[in-house]
This record gives sequence, C-alpha cells and structure tokens, in this order.
Amino acid sequence: MHSKTDTVQPSAEALRYPWEQHPGPEEVVEIRPGVLWARLKLPFRLNHVNIYLLADGDGYAMVDAGFGNEETIEAWTKLFDGPLKGIDITRLIVTHSHPDHVGLAGWIVERFNCPLVMSQVEYLQSVYHQNRGTEERKEAQRLFFRRHGMDESLTEKLLGRGQDYLKRVSVLPPSYRRISHGDEVVIGARRFKVITGGGHALDQVMLYCADDKLFLSADQVLSKISPNVSVWAVEPDQNSLGEYLASLASLTTTLPYDLLVLPGHGVPFYGLKTRIKQLADHHEERCRLIADACREQPKTSRELVPVVFNKHVLDEHQMGFAAGELVAHVNYMIVEGRLTAETKDGVLQFRTT
Repeated sequence: MHSKTDTVQPSAEALRYPWEQHPGPEEVVEIRPGVLWARLKLPFRLNHVNIYLLADGDGYAMVDAGFGNEETIEAWTKLFDGPLKGIDITRLIVTHSHPDHVGLAGWIVERFNCPLVMSQVEYLQSVYHQNRGTEERKEAQRLFFRRHGMDESLTEKLLGRGQDYLKRVSVLPPSYRRISHGDEVVIGARRFKVITGGGHALDQVMLYCADDKLFLSADQVLSKISPNVSVWAVEPDQNSLGEYLASLASLTTTLPYDLLVLPGHGVPFYGLKTRIKQLADHHEERCRLIADACREQPKTSRELVPVVFNKHVLDEHQMGFAAGELVAHVNYMIVEGRLTAETKDGVLQFRTT
C-alpha cells in the first residue's frame, strides 16, 4: 500500500492488547457493558475463532457462528447451558462466507428462531461453497492448479483435504436479511455503521460504533496474524490483493485512531492504523520476494510458493491456501505492471518487468 498515513505521536497509535488472555472453552468475557466475547476451537493451525454478542433489547445479537462440526455444537451447548444460560439470540450477523464464521449459521438460526443477517454477496458465496463439489467445478479447480504449475499428485491432494474445509457448513437458512456498505444498524442502544471490504472475502462485513469507539473488524484486520488473501478457480484473474489493500487504505482514512478493535481471530487490540500499516508492509515484502525471484528467469506459481512460504512445512490444507495467496500476489503485481505473464506448455510463468 502506497497511500500516505497520518503523522501522529509514536505513543498515539501503539499496538496494545488489553486482554492477553482469551476466554476459555466454557467462558465468556465482558469487553464493554453489553459486549461479550467467546472463543471457539477450530480443527486446523488457525485453532480458534472469536464470537461477539452485542446487547440487543431483551437478548443479544450474535456476530458469527463458528465452524460447522459436532465439536462446535458441543461447545455452544456448554455455553448456552453455562455462562449464556437463558439468553435469547435476537439475530445472527455473519461477517463472511468462510466456514469458521458461517458454519453453524443454520443451527443457530433454527435453535433461536432468529434471522440471519449478511451481505448479499457473502450469503450467495456461502451457498456456492455449500454446493461447490460438482464434477464440473472440481475440473475447473484442477485446471486452475495445473495452469499454475502444480503437478498432478499435488493437485489431487489440494482438491481433497486442501478444499474439504469449505464444506463444513450446516444447512444454510433459505432466507436472510441483507446489509450493505454504508447502512446503519441499530443493535440495542448502539448504532453501528456497516463497512464492507474485499480481499479476504468478497464483501466482508465490519461494524463500527462511533459513540463507543468500537470496531468489529472480522478477518479484515487481525491482531497478530495476516488474513489469507487468495485467488481461486472461480475467478482466476481476480485482483484480490489489490481489493484488500484498497480496503485497508479506506479504513485508514475513514476511521479514527482510538478504537478498540474486535477481530475475528486473536485478541482485541488498540492501534488499528499501526496494524494496518504492518499488514500492508507484509504484503509488499512478499511482492519484493517474488520480484527478486523472477528477475533472472521466469517462475511458475508452484516454484514461487517456497520463496514466499519458507518458514513451515505445509500440509495439503495449508498448501492450498499458500497457492491461492501466491496467485493473489502475482495477479496484483501484473495489474501494477511489476510482472509480466507468459504461457509455456500450458503453464503460466512470471517475469519481473
């Protein structure tokens, strides 16, 4: 990201983490009056997701639902029999279509007979994920990976365990209530502005309460890790990284410094603009690594994955995300004029301009 950030005193935007300890599996933490934080386990390296409950009349509006598996149902059941006993969920707001956020939407809606609230694109994307296992779609994914230099063995692994997590969603409700960028949503005594952004998801919902200086950032701005920004076969030329960086730039210019940020993963924090700059710098560093690797001779995406993702041994699940992220970076660099693409034997290769 090349946009200029405001000049502030070094201490004004320092990263601070008021809650270094997260809630336990049967605990709920009150962050502000009428703002509750729960944390659910996930069955992969990113091992948790945050759920927030916002006081809403006689009940609470829930933000995100958790992963669609029996373990998450058991975790919710313990919470509803324990610290959340007797509360009513008035509505379920799902920030985006990834299974760790929308996975149990159907179960929550059925249990509490409450409406599902999403952006239109994310609801339809959730439907797509739930029905993406047709042979035609698998073949499109297969050709996408092969075009980026993945061999047949790796491609089949990526189409198996590497993509399986997208199916971990309970049956979605057949209807929903739409929220869109710029809407104002009243939840109890609080008024939230709806902000949406692309990159990690197509139209991810974030909620900003100016009066309480609260920002529910979903997965767009995380406290200590970088959200996945990928490109997939359904839109192979998408500039998702460009969309993501544009969203970060917009948040920097439109939101104030002194917000308490409630992210989808990690811990709540202060220092939004510092964190945004760190995320933008992180992606620029990856672009520099790619540019350096492609300077002497062209490289495929498969050859570039270990250049960028060199800190861990990747299993099929992680390799799928790494491949998608790598393609997001080369697509962005092509749009920016930093790489050119050529096809050799049906495989894309990239060269630094």
